[in-house]
Amino acid sequence: MTDRESISYEQARDELAAVVRRLEAGGLTLEQSLDLWERGEKLAAICAEWLDGARARLTTAMAARDAADAAGADGTAGADGTAGRDGMAGRDGTGGRGNTAKNGGPDARDVPF
Repeated sequence: MTDRESISYEQARDELAAVVRRLEAGGLTLEQSLDLWERGEKLAAICAEWLDGARARLTTAMAARDAADAAGADGTAGADGTAGRDGMAGRDGTGGRGNTAKNGGPDARDVPF
């Protein structure tokens, strides 16, 4: 079992914050400080693993959505029977990327992370 499987992102994040507070408060021996630092490094790595996994899941989901949008590129209707403003229908009938009329804001793919 990896560390990521044994502790949630939220648990690792909260414990890391507590480690940082203890280190910043001072008053620890060198050995205590080093032990805390090492634990903090391990917790930071666990958080990074969780975030990398989340990013990969989002990338996969967005690629699947793009593939579904591209499948409708021949001007056929989307899943709800409506075509988008450019004749291309997404799974939700919004017309794919950039159609802000239905959702009132930018597409999630337009937001960098």
